[in-house]
Formats: sequence, C-alpha cells, structure tokens
Amino acid sequence: MAESGEALLKKVYYEDCPGCKQDQRNEMHRGIPIKEFFFIWIVVLCNSLPISSLFPFLYFMIRDFHVAKREEDIGFYAGYVGSAFMIGRALTSVLWGIIADRYGRKPVIIIGTVSVIIFNTLFGLSTTLWMAVSMRFLLGSCNGLLGPIKAYASEVTRQEYQTLGVSVVSTSWGIGLIIGPALGGFLAQPAEKYPSIFSKNSLFGRFPYFLPCLCISLIAIVVAIGSIWLPETLHMHNGKNKEKFTLSDDLEATSNGSDLKEKIEETIESGQVSKGNLFTNWPLISSIIVYCVFSLHDMAYTEIFSLWAVSDRKYGGLSFSSNDVGVVLAISGFGLLVFQIFLYPTVEKIVGPIRVMRLAAALSIPLLSSYPFVAMLSGLSLALVINCASVLKNAFSMTIMTGLFILQNNAVPQHQRGAANGISMTAMSIFKAIGPGGGGALFSWAQKRQVASFLPGDQMIFFLLNIVELSGLILTFKPFLALPNK
Repeated sequence: MAESGEALLKKVYYEDCPGCKQDQRNEMHRGIPIKEFFFIWIVVLCNSLPISSLFPFLYFMIRDFHVAKREEDIGFYAGYVGSAFMIGRALTSVLWGIIADRYGRKPVIIIGTVSVIIFNTLFGLSTTLWMAVSMRFLLGSCNGLLGPIKAYASEVTRQEYQTLGVSVVSTSWGIGLIIGPALGGFLAQPAEKYPSIFSKNSLFGRFPYFLPCLCISLIAIVVAIGSIWLPETLHMHNGKNKEKFTLSDDLEATSNGSDLKEKIEETIESGQVSKGNLFTNWPLISSIIVYCVFSLHDMAYTEIFSLWAVSDRKYGGLSFSSNDVGVVLAISGFGLLVFQIFLYPTVEKIVGPIRVMRLAAALSIPLLSSYPFVAMLSGLSLALVINCASVLKNAFSMTIMTGLFILQNNAVPQHQRGAANGISMTAMSIFKAIGPGGGGALFSWAQKRQVASFLPGDQMIFFLLNIVELSGLILTFKPFLALPNK
C-alpha cells in the first residue's frame, strides 16, 4: 500500500508548463546550476547599481541645484532625493509580487531592468531638485525585481542549493550597493576630474552627473537583452498558476483513499502547499520586521557615510572628494565579494545563518562607535582604517541580509513567494525611504551641534545608528523571531 500511496502522490509534470520544465531540469542536473546563478548575479547586480550610485555625488548635485541656503542644509535636501526611490518601490512592491505570482518572474525581471535604462538615464540629466526626485521615484516604482528574483533564485535550482541561490542574490545586491557608489564617485564631474578627456563644453561638462548614470544604463541594456533567454520557473497549468503536487484520478477509487487524503492534509498543514493568509504567517512576518529594522539602518548608514566622508573636517567629516569615496567603496565591494565566496559559506555551515547573523549585528555596534574617532586620523593611517572599517561593515550587513532572505523564503511555499517577497519589499522600502530622509536630516542637524556637551557632532549620528542596530539584534531572539517549520 505504501508503494500505491507514493505513486498517487508522485509529482506530475505538465508539458506546456515552464515551471514543470524547470523542475525536470533540476531533477536531471544534480550539480550547482552555475549558468543560472551567473545570470541571476548579473541581473541583480545591474538592478542594484543605481540605488545608491548617487550618494557620493549627491552632496555636490544638491549644491549645484542651488536650493540649500546654507552648506549645513545640503544633507536635508539630499534626503528627499535619497528617499524618492524607496517611496516609489514601497507603493508598488506588492503589485509586482502579485504579477510575478500570476504571470511569471521573468516579465517582472525584464520590466525592472528596462526601467533602469530609462529613468536612471533621465536622472543623470536632471537640472532641478524636483526632476531628480521624480526620476528616482519612477525608477523605484517600476523596479520591483528584488522580491521576485529571491523567489526565482530558490526555484531555479534543487532544494539542496536553494540557500546558495539566495546567497547569490544577497551577495550580488550588496556588491551592487557598493560598486554603484564607487562608479558614482569615480565618474561624476568628469570634466573637472579628467579635463584632458572631457571638455567643460561637452555633454558631460554640462551634465556633470550623467556619465555614471549612462554607464549603468548601458550595462542594463545588455542585461535586459540577455534576460530574454532566462527560463521561467512559475508553474502555469492550462494558463493558470497551479501547485506542483496533484492527485491521481484514481484517488477516489482507492480503498485507502482516506489515508492518502490525511497525508495530503498533513502536507498542506506543514506549509508545502499552504494557501493560508500571509499576514498570519508569523515566521514570515517576524523575519520581515527584523529585515525592515536592519534595512532602515543600512540605508541611513549608506547615505550618512558618503555625506560624512565628503563633508569638511571643520564639521567632523573627512574632506574626501567623490573620487576618494569611490575608491573606498570599490575596495569594500571587492572585500565583500571575497568574504561571501570564501568565508561566509563556511561560517554559515558551521554555526548556522541565525547565529552568524546575530554575531554580525553585535560586532557592527563597536565598529560604528569608532567612526567619529576615525576623522581624527590623516594620511595613510586614515586610508587604511576607513577601508578596513568599510569592508567589515558591509560584510556584516550582507551577512545579516542573507540570513533574513533565507528565513523569508523558507517561511512560505513556492506559489506564495512572489507575494511574500512583495510584502517584504514594500515594508522594507518604507523603512528604507525613512533612512535617507531621516539620515540626511540627522546629518544636517548634527553638523550644527559641534560644541554640544552630549555626543557632539557626528558622535550623535553614529550613536543613533547603533540604537537601531541594537534594536534589530534584540529582535533576532525568541520569542519575537520565529523560525519556519521545515
């Protein structure tokens, strides 16, 4: 009877279903899908590049818009531009998740990449504050890719490599958030930095922040064309999204059909084919809340770091040029890549994603506390310390995000991953929208209190960042954070 039960619960593949075809490929190819992971890495990298590429030159862009009456107010207006992308993404992420669950992951991936080509290019041509804000908002609204690509990464491979697939997404996303600002730092204001190549009367002289945006958009064109050949992973039977597991027509005719029904009910209750309300799924919701707290911290840190690095030393900054910031972030990107490839998998395998996530959050607190004192250094010692600190901080952030990505994907079955990641993206985008706006306002306020008796100047900035980080660390423990039943 056991053999009969196994036969009746056997996977059924539909000939015209792209998800079934991908499942068959996963069954046949038992190794790591290197080609698929490479495509995912490139797509995610391309779509993450424009998110923070503006931060190294945003200070100078706002200055050139002539909207800030005082130098200390530049950070306040920079917050508007920095938040616009996340506000747009917060408003549409659930919609993109629903579209991904209904029509497939691939269309959302292509549309998101095309939006980079259009709106990122126009942002580089911005001549007013509100044009810059509008283009960033539209870019965020049309780019709902991160949620579906996380689901896609776990569906394009066998179960034993799903954690690696999610790690590929988080690694590529994190590297993009670092390489993007590096490109912005190196390529912004080319007529001033490279006068022998770019004339002040040329297009790049009249639009000093267009070159980094154009380079990212050119990469997006190549990726958008390549995305056409990506395999779809969503199960669509007879034109509709269906579950992978079906019952044989012989079920009702079987004498022990009731026993099999009980098995199926147990399977549904275990979450493999759950159709429950996502908002009552506490393992999912708790991981999303923790994700939001750390996302708020990371986005605020990203904006504050660049503003702090380029601000004058009399305000507690480092007096870096955008080129100097680009060098630091490029080194951080390379260090993050080495960490995620060679160190993270080993550490995660030994202690697990939850413990390594907590360790990374705990170590981030003393690291951030040291930042105000780094500004007292100069020369080689400053370069060495700030690069090491930046590499460590970004490695810790990606460790945390990778662990949370894994928890979120494991908390729901395949047919709910797009919607679940859409909810995650919406909530995260709201918090990330607060990050640049709040971070910019905080930075502007802190620069005006250089002689305060309690945490003067930038010490207050990094103290408040640590409060957020500590809150996230506390939430990673029970009873708040619930682990999915596997």
